[in-house]
Amino acid sequence: MLEDEDIDEFVAKVQEGAKYSQLDSCLVRQIALEELAKQRNWRDALKTTRTRLHRLTGAFLTPKLDYAKWIDFFKSLPTDDFELFKETCKRMMKLHASTQERLPFLESFFRTCLAPIAPVSSVLDLACGLNPLAIPWMQLEKDCTYTACDVVDPLVGFLNVYFPLVGQTGGAFTCNLLQSVPQQRVQVAFLLKLLPILDQVDPKTSARLLEQVNADHLLISYPSKSLGGRSKGMKQTYSEHFERLTAGKNLKIHSFDFTNETVYLLSR
Repeated sequence: MLEDEDIDEFVAKVQEGAKYSQLDSCLVRQIALEELAKQRNWRDALKTTRTRLHRLTGAFLTPKLDYAKWIDFFKSLPTDDFELFKETCKRMMKLHASTQERLPFLESFFRTCLAPIAPVSSVLDLACGLNPLAIPWMQLEKDCTYTACDVVDPLVGFLNVYFPLVGQTGGAFTCNLLQSVPQQRVQVAFLLKLLPILDQVDPKTSARLLEQVNADHLLISYPSKSLGGRSKGMKQTYSEHFERLTAGKNLKIHSFDFTNETVYLLSR
């Protein structure tokens, strides 16, 4: 049985890497405990812990993203140049793999997916990444409250400076969705390319989120291609996953297909 001091030392070792130092320590500790229980020694556990954290978050992040620099960029923008503001948002979104993949069809993505419920009065963006920077392309009411959460601590800090800087009502907080589900009441919750990632750790997570997220509508998406651009049967696999997840539930479902992403709008 490992002592708390030994576990703390192991977690600190995991977080020596640039990517993993950004992550919520509760998430790192959870994965570390699971791997320490399964592996023969610390060396193997360290490798498998980092591998799982990479699949959860690390594969999507630029390790040395300078959030302070980007805040300075946004502060320096003219207040009356909305097009320049949007271009700056796009430049930053290129630094996160998930939002970078969506840029080619960003102009139509939210307009299409949110049209059945627009205008939107409140959003909960789960495991948000840099998706809140796409707010200019969403059909939000002027006083919409936008709440976001993620496990990357400096990203959460950035968003809590960014929102008031650009006049967006809302805020961000750190949340490990494997352990707890936020309970804010909102019109729509975003779960964009999230469920397949969480299910790698706990296959019950998708069903729990569907049941417990307190939203009138859920915007759920799945990747139809890998980060390397290969399909590998992903669309069929995730279509079957979604059908199992929603079977027998009284939901109204709209579906939308984009180049590398399949989207479902669920209405309760």
